Amino acid sequence: MRWLLSALLIACSQSSTTNDGGTNDAAPPNDTGTSNDATSSGNGIAAKYPGDVGIASDPDVLFFDDFESYSTANDIWNRWDNVYQVSDTTIVTDSNVFAGKKSLGFTLHVSSTEVANAVDKVLSPEQDVVFLRYYAKFDTSFDIPTSSHNGSSISAHYFNGFNATPGVPADGTNKYLVNLEDFQPDTQTAPPGYLNLYVYWPLQRSNYGDHFLPNGDVYPNTSIKADFGPNFVSRPNIIPSLGKWQCWEYMLKANTPGSTDGEVSVWLDGALVADFQNLRFRDVASLTIDHVGVNFHAGSNTKETTKYYDNLVVAKSYVGPMK
Repeated sequence: MRWLLSALLIACSQSSTTNDGGTNDAAPPNDTGTSNDATSSGNGIAAKYPGDVGIASDPDVLFFDDFESYSTANDIWNRWDNVYQVSDTTIVTDSNVFAGKKSLGFTLHVSSTEVANAVDKVLSPEQDVVFLRYYAKFDTSFDIPTSSHNGSSISAHYFNGFNATPGVPADGTNKYLVNLEDFQPDTQTAPPGYLNLYVYWPLQRSNYGDHFLPNGDVYPNTSIKADFGPNFVSRPNIIPSLGKWQCWEYMLKANTPGSTDGEVSVWLDGALVADFQNLRFRDVASLTIDHVGVNFHAGSNTKETTKYYDNLVVAKSYVGPMK
């Protein structure tokens, strides 16, 4: 994957940016304004399972991992379908754990070349709607301007086997992808950068995908306003915190072929911070969601840094923060 960023990014984004989760202007989950009924219950699946204990048994949960069952990174293969850069992947047992005694860590070493750490899960059966919730924390050392994929991914046939297909536009019949991540367009932007969605979809403006920001800007070419429908709410752009565990969740709902009822919603610490409606991802019903994962990537890196993940849930309905 490759970033294409506009020089207008700073001017457009800084005027409506909040820090540390941006929850001051975010609606609670039971007031999302989304068109998907799955988000309307408010409390979510996690409310029924304090500490996530037993959450894997919920009928709406497709996959759960708290990383407690692994001794080494090689053990991740027991439950995930691919592990990229095992040597840079760690089962963490120190203070960098959100819940329980273990978490997942990806380390990016100093490098002048591209490195991508990730774990991927293949969904079977494939889905039309997927919610992905996890806890994540950046090292305070994180500072990677311009090129970093550092969050999570939900996709439909974006992978050929386990090989990504960057630079091949989505056309409604071949694939789509939505990553939830942060980016720094330049060295002046505070790390980890702006929360955004990195999207391959049939209306993408670049061969290498678009970037959706909560305020409605789409990069590249922000002068072209995206049509997210009459109910779209422009929300402040967000720079999340370093060195702090936060609960990330997003929903990808594929559209009905022939309609633009696709949707992507994002929650941070249980508050709705972005919601994009009126989306077309596919023109054929067979193009369904088949992959989820979390990742930590850099085009290059001048300072060693680690990102941590814990308590990941893949579900058919809203999960919400751990109770």
